[in-house]
Amino acid sequence: MSSEAAKTQLMDTVRQQAAMQNARLLVEKLNEHCFERCVPKPGSSLSSGESTCYTACMDKYMASWNTVSRQYLSHVQKGPPKF
Repeated sequence: MSSEAAKTQLMDTVRQQAAMQNARLLVEKLNEHCFERCVPKPGSSLSSGESTCYTACMDKYMASWNTVSRQYLSHVQKGPPKF
């Protein structure tokens, strides 16, 4: 394997690991934020109100996450400011 191919493979692996870490972080934050907010007294199942609240909370959180991620990537791709 050439050094360029090895470098490309390594970069792909790092990107995949970063994506997996971001996915884990998203799920963790969703559970932290939405579950605590929508399920004040956990039981054996979710009520319809808790389920509706949790779904709406997840949708809003993921929309916000996606907006922030797009803006961050846009900023990173532009590179450092030029003085």
